[in-house]
Amino acid sequence: MLIAAGRLETPFMAEGTLASEAPARTPRRRAAAGRDAKDRAASEKRTSQTEELGQRSVELAEFYGGKVETVPKVPVRSLHDFSLWYTPGIAAVSRAIHADPDRAFDLTGRWNTIAIVTDGTRVLGLGDIGPRAALPVMEGKALLFKFLGGVDAIPLPIQVDSPDEFLRVLDAIAPAFGGINLEDIASPKCFGILEEASKRLPIPVWHDDQLGTAAATVAGLINALELTGRSFRDTRTVLLGAGAANLVTARLLIALGHDPHRISLVDQKGILHAERNDVDELMLRNPWKYRVALKTNGGGRTGDLAAAVEGADVLLAASTPVPGTVQPEHVRAMARDPIVFALANPVPEIWPDVARAAGAAIVATGRSDFPNQVNNSLVFPGVFRGVLDARSRGMPDEVVLAAARELARGAGRLGLTAQHLLPTMEETEVFPHVAAAAADACVRAGIARKRRTHDEFLERARTLMGRPARLVAALHRSHLTAPMPRGPTRGRKAT
Repeated sequence: MLIAAGRLETPFMAEGTLASEAPARTPRRRAAAGRDAKDRAASEKRTSQTEELGQRSVELAEFYGGKVETVPKVPVRSLHDFSLWYTPGIAAVSRAIHADPDRAFDLTGRWNTIAIVTDGTRVLGLGDIGPRAALPVMEGKALLFKFLGGVDAIPLPIQVDSPDEFLRVLDAIAPAFGGINLEDIASPKCFGILEEASKRLPIPVWHDDQLGTAAATVAGLINALELTGRSFRDTRTVLLGAGAANLVTARLLIALGHDPHRISLVDQKGILHAERNDVDELMLRNPWKYRVALKTNGGGRTGDLAAAVEGADVLLAASTPVPGTVQPEHVRAMARDPIVFALANPVPEIWPDVARAAGAAIVATGRSDFPNQVNNSLVFPGVFRGVLDARSRGMPDEVVLAAARELARGAGRLGLTAQHLLPTMEETEVFPHVAAAAADACVRAGIARKRRTHDEFLERARTLMGRPARLVAALHRSHLTAPMPRGPTRGRKAT
């Protein structure tokens, strides 16, 4: 009834309406105008809030001069201790690793250290801003890795001109790290870099915009389908945007049993299908998109987004960060109790209240200031904790799906509702379970250098993931971390 009622309110009055009917419809016009004004005011308020957050973030970035720093983890009681931590004693450690390279995981911090590598070609919703401007985002990611996952992460924006050069950098730095997190790389080159690096490097390689976002989306969708009484088997899903996140999401959905012929991917040119006039070009320019076009064949549909969403159960949007990319009429055209994920950052394709007013039963975004944040930050801390604890040699889809399923179960343990689709970043008790699930998957796949039981992985993850919060609290109590200033910093610097 909500959808039907919503449809009745939107059509324009046809030309040639009888004059006698006009007075009865005038209040509807006024009501619609009132709603439009209210929607504009709400949109302006959200935009203002986003701008205020940005301004505050710049002030604090200048105040603190970065988000992470290197801190010694061994005691230094006197200069004599450097003979153990450096020369001459350290030579024995180097000889041990030379004799058995895998001992680097036991004798150095490699077991818990990853690189966050980007060329800055597709940063958040900002686009190609380059490696220097990408650094603050990579620092923020490093902070999340440490605080949520107990993982030491090194931000590493790099200046490269080609995928081959990017791969050579990864080859060169791999001996220093237990894993690589690729970040904010433009599509489609991100697919080739991840595929090739995963083949060449003996450590896990993860592209968060592909695997992290896809895993969080799948986890949220598992629970959304449960809440609305659906299953992958009989659901029709539309994915708006055919970039890094949604191409992998489609692959994972199919692995979970979703019928590929009930999936429609929509890009800027419309629905992807095998007969589209640019499909031969895709085969050469973007083979990953081409393969999905063949496998799904548009869900048997052609045309634009409006054609794709007609009668669909699910809309997963990971596209343009512009409210209005998804319109209320798109939601109204969907099946009863539709599921809408509007995941673009920093602003969603449709505001949550607008989607709900149009009839959506469950709405999720990529933002933490709305209910149901579907964000890779819910996935990568646990996944990397798990693959590092297993000392994994890779990151196959089995690991990604194991993490997604466990994240979905975590929300169920905490209380699954339409407003609590996934755990929040504050519900950190879920993350060690995700880590243990990822580590278990590495063992089952035969890529773990270190084999432990599930309970051993879980207890280790709890210990390592719980330490950073205590460390941050201790640094705050001891005034080694400057308190966050309440107002404008006005050029002040943390000491």
